[in-house]
Amino acid sequence: MKRLLLCGAALSMIVFGSSAFAQQPDDDLHEAATALFQPIPSMVPEVKGNPVTREKVTLGRMLFFDPRLSASGILSCNSCHNLAMGGDDNLETSIGHGWQKGPRNSPTVLNAIFNVAQFWDGRAEDLRSQAVGPIQAGVEMAAEPEVVIATLKSIPEYVDRFTAAFPGETDSVTFDNLAKAIEAYEATLITPGSRFDQFLEGNQVVLTDQEKEGLRLFMDTGCAGCHNGINVGGQEYYPFGVVERPGADILPRNDKGRFAVTQTASDEYVFRAVPLRNVALTAPYFHSGKVWDLEQAVAIMATSQLGAELDGEQVKAITAFLHTLTGEQPEVTLPILPVSTSETPQPDPVVKDATNPSDAAEPANPVR
Repeated sequence: MKRLLLCGAALSMIVFGSSAFAQQPDDDLHEAATALFQPIPSMVPEVKGNPVTREKVTLGRMLFFDPRLSASGILSCNSCHNLAMGGDDNLETSIGHGWQKGPRNSPTVLNAIFNVAQFWDGRAEDLRSQAVGPIQAGVEMAAEPEVVIATLKSIPEYVDRFTAAFPGETDSVTFDNLAKAIEAYEATLITPGSRFDQFLEGNQVVLTDQEKEGLRLFMDTGCAGCHNGINVGGQEYYPFGVVERPGADILPRNDKGRFAVTQTASDEYVFRAVPLRNVALTAPYFHSGKVWDLEQAVAIMATSQLGAELDGEQVKAITAFLHTLTGEQPEVTLPILPVSTSETPQPDPVVKDATNPSDAAEPANPVR
């Protein structure tokens, strides 16, 4: 999240000419845009292999906000994917179990259902796979699946809700069903109705002249070669630094991205092109979370991915266009969680003493 613009290898993917849109009317700009992008739908999308039902969504919403899924009883999914803050935590990297600092910036959960895969390196094929990773990761929620299930089974209301969400199953309170419920809820976290969506739908006066120029530049310079489709990104993988690799302050040399998943040399420093929906809400940017200013991020990506030196006005125009990608935020009602019982496992806050070497947190592992 948060996690901007890996506009990568677009130099030869989409070429509109150095000023192909500069003199064209809005009709042609609209036609070109609709060939590359699609609006966020207003209806909840289907989820492969997991029908989205009212019961699953209600259960998934409770689980998303329940800190008892963490070993400490402090952290929930919403801790790193705060729905009041653009679906992420607006931190360089997230803080997890025992106040450990995670290795990567937390991606937004908003519209994540439209991504080809989850995490920066794409190692989770869907939201269901993604949901169980942070719950178990030692640097995040650090919970044992057996303890999580024991916790849920100790609470009668949860047992009833799992039974309603997964009818006909002999044992419905399972780790897999927990993941399916969270996936169903996260599928509802979409943000339709952005001004860019309205433009794609035919309202050509909804964007300002500066924003339209930014859209032209976004397509003209090649950003749209990687950031296209419904989520304006999130579909393919590209090296960070196609033309010029950023310094270690932005691209840490010890995080080789997708290489950790594929063990293929060509995947070193390759990351999924970040989806740019709601990007104005999700600073800081990049997988390292090292850049806090959106204009700076745009300039860095133009240089490193496209070899383009944009002037100040061009950077401002593209940034103005990116602000039009902010959609209607999902209306979230905080769930009232069921009360624990005497059978519910006790949490382990694990407060680390930074002055005591023996209390050092366990090594972090890349989980985003």
